[in-house]
Amino acid sequence: MAVLFFCFFLVFSSVLSRTLPPNSKTTVLDISSSLGKTLDVFSLNSQAKNSFYDNQETSFSSSSSLLSLKLHSRVALRQASDIDYKSLTVARLGRDSARVKSLQTRVDLAVHGISKADLKPMETQLEVEALRGPVISGTSQGSGEYFSRVGIGRPPSQVYMVLDTGSDVNWLQCAPCGDCYQQADPIFQPASSSSFSPLTCEAQQCRSLDVSECRNGTCLYEVSYGDGSYTVGDFVTETVTFGGSASVNNIAIGCGHNNEGLFVGAGGLIGLGGGLLSFPSQIKATSFSYCLVDRDSDASSTLDFDAAIPTDAVTAPLLRNPKLNTFYYLDLTGISVAGELLSIQPSTFKLNDNGDGGVIIDSGTAVTRLQTDAYNALRDAFVKGTKNLPSTNGVALFDTCYNLASRKSVDVPTVSFHFSNGKQLALPAKNYLIPVDSTGTFCFAFAPTSSSLSILGNVQQQGTRVSYDLANSLIAFSSNKC
Repeated sequence: MAVLFFCFFLVFSSVLSRTLPPNSKTTVLDISSSLGKTLDVFSLNSQAKNSFYDNQETSFSSSSSLLSLKLHSRVALRQASDIDYKSLTVARLGRDSARVKSLQTRVDLAVHGISKADLKPMETQLEVEALRGPVISGTSQGSGEYFSRVGIGRPPSQVYMVLDTGSDVNWLQCAPCGDCYQQADPIFQPASSSSFSPLTCEAQQCRSLDVSECRNGTCLYEVSYGDGSYTVGDFVTETVTFGGSASVNNIAIGCGHNNEGLFVGAGGLIGLGGGLLSFPSQIKATSFSYCLVDRDSDASSTLDFDAAIPTDAVTAPLLRNPKLNTFYYLDLTGISVAGELLSIQPSTFKLNDNGDGGVIIDSGTAVTRLQTDAYNALRDAFVKGTKNLPSTNGVALFDTCYNLASRKSVDVPTVSFHFSNGKQLALPAKNYLIPVDSTGTFCFAFAPTSSSLSILGNVQQQGTRVSYDLANSLIAFSSNKC
């Protein structure tokens, strides 16, 4: 009997060693590849740029989704205003800080029961063309990091739109312009579209706006952002076309007549949030997914609706805030470094019944923000595992940086997120140790926040297809599905 048990144990152990992945404590970061990309950002030639803008109606899908459109990083549309990669990084981090402040403010207001309408009523005594206020460039919002090309109207006018999981209201710049910023495409002309239809003040879509007013029986909208910028115009329904073929009708969208300097050259924004006016909600999508391509690449991926979730995905429970339905919350319970779970209070990541706290996943925020105690535990564990790497001064909001100019690759501690369902997501090294210049300075891409709200940013999401299974309240992460 002992012999049989011993044989069974050997067979079981052999099977177990093949089926369970090793609990690796380190992973490799390719320094040469990362630095090469920082130089490639400035070597995109004008011919490639022209081809990008000319390719207006092509699209591909990574899945069986009927609604799918291309997804591009900001670098594919950016204006060549940065003199080097470090200045580009500092500009990104500046936009990111404004973005984070805006999100945190929105949650704080919701927790205390204060709506935007309570803060600043619209100036309804004026015509839309004359509406004015402290409008500041929305580029500091940081939302404009990923774009898609969408057709608006019938026949469709092609325009680049920012994709934002932290917003609900869809909108674009419209003629006549009281104040419109410069965009890559011609301003949308409502008169040229047979499907353009103003909404009445009694329409459900109008009543769902945070801030709305009436003018001659039609609905006016205003969407304001944390830095004081806003867009104002007519709230209408229009046809939205994907890839030059698949279309959806009667989508509520803001026709903005007063907007200023937003998002490089994009014409507006597609809201992917959880509110009633977001694009997924309006088309009654049961799911949507995106893969955020490398921030320093002009490659593209896709945004897909109602596509099947990959079977090998790492899933996490999707939570909703009872006070604010826009944001998507992850049920994060812990973080491990080098295979060791950090000592972090369970309440740190908890979404409370009053709408406070929790961890949102956001496409517009770049760097993941963690409450200070959690961040310190994460950083200290990472520093402990990188004692062999030469440290250097911090850069902007990054306080943990290294001089890796003399290395081609390095071993760094693994970093993984742990969820309440027992699943864990291991991050690629390039998603948490990133270059901040072209000379070899790399920084740990997390940051602390004094807010109770934590945010999982797009640097940590890059190269992974993130699926929002709205029907089953799950968020899924799939590697190599771009």
